[in-house]
Amino acid sequence: MRIRRTVTTLTVALAALIAATAAPTTATQAATGSPYCGITWGSADKTAGALSSAPLIDVRTGRHDCHDRVVFEFDGPVTGYSVGYGETYTEGEGLPLSPYTAGDALLRVSLRAPAYDDEHLATVPYRTGEHVANVLRYQTLRDVVFGGSFEGYSTFAVGVRARLPFRVFVLAGPGNQSRIVLDVAHQWQE
Repeated sequence: MRIRRTVTTLTVALAALIAATAAPTTATQAATGSPYCGITWGSADKTAGALSSAPLIDVRTGRHDCHDRVVFEFDGPVTGYSVGYGETYTEGEGLPLSPYTAGDALLRVSLRAPAYDDEHLATVPYRTGEHVANVLRYQTLRDVVFGGSFEGYSTFAVGVRARLPFRVFVLAGPGNQSRIVLDVAHQWQE
């Protein structure tokens, strides 16, 4: 009887010791996790390229398995952008767009290209403050609002459900056209 009690006590103590040793490893793995869909983009500001005179001609969105996408298409080569989390202001007027943009986080998108041609005629059908895309049923995107175009820069407020990793890149084509692509991940970790 005494031996059985001693063995039981030792077994319980050993199990507790093993559990205590294993817990930090499990907690560390849960805290760091592995990247969602292999995404390692981060949420820091991203800036590249120079000012261009090629006008913006289209804005569209798309849903993907691991991220939602906004595509800005230009009639010519464009490489300049600045994208980051924070308040977005209208071009020329400086009015905040957050009261008019759905989402719990706001990506400010500044494209280094106009939304008008050489005669200063609009090349997109949006007015400042208008919602430019239907993002119903998107997992991450909540809104895309045109902030205007002034002195060669075009601004958009992209509302997302939370501060999530994003990437921005430039694609050439089709033809002489170019596109600036903004992808926002659905989540941080798996």
